[in-house]
Amino acid sequence: MCGLVGRLDPSATDLRAWVEAATDRLAHRGPDDRGTHVEEEAGLALGHRRLSILDLSSLGHQPMVSDSGRYVLAFNGEIYDHLDLRADLEAGGHRFRGTSDTEELLAAGDRWGLPAVLRRVDGMFAIALWDRRDRRLALARDRMGEKPLFVRTDRRGVRFGSELKALWG
Repeated sequence: MCGLVGRLDPSATDLRAWVEAATDRLAHRGPDDRGTHVEEEAGLALGHRRLSILDLSSLGHQPMVSDSGRYVLAFNGEIYDHLDLRADLEAGGHRFRGTSDTEELLAAGDRWGLPAVLRRVDGMFAIALWDRRDRRLALARDRMGEKPLFVRTDRRGVRFGSELKALWG
């Protein structure tokens, strides 16, 4: 099932504590792994709970940073055509560490940009992609909206997650 949570709030002083608590509120969505990524200076926090399906190793740990270091991805879902995506990326010279569709999605976004990847992939997903260079956060869901992504905005920023209770606090 997996679950993701995040916050972009440049005025926040409690990002690490907030994302730790929010990620714990999603423990039932992902018993196999737990990860957080915090960039205090940008006001960004991402959290992820993982249910390991495609890659059972630690190489599927999230949030995941792209090989270039530019992007950070928290992903809930499954990319059905991930092997085709992998083959295209490998033909272009990309070398993968693991076998997760998360790594493939991240590599594709790094190579072609998120809009092109979203037009191309077939799957069910909710993603949060942080661009470290441009300090931009992109949130996206699959065309049918199968995977949940709740978003709360206010004057300070945005909070989002796979469940509403992840946004509390």
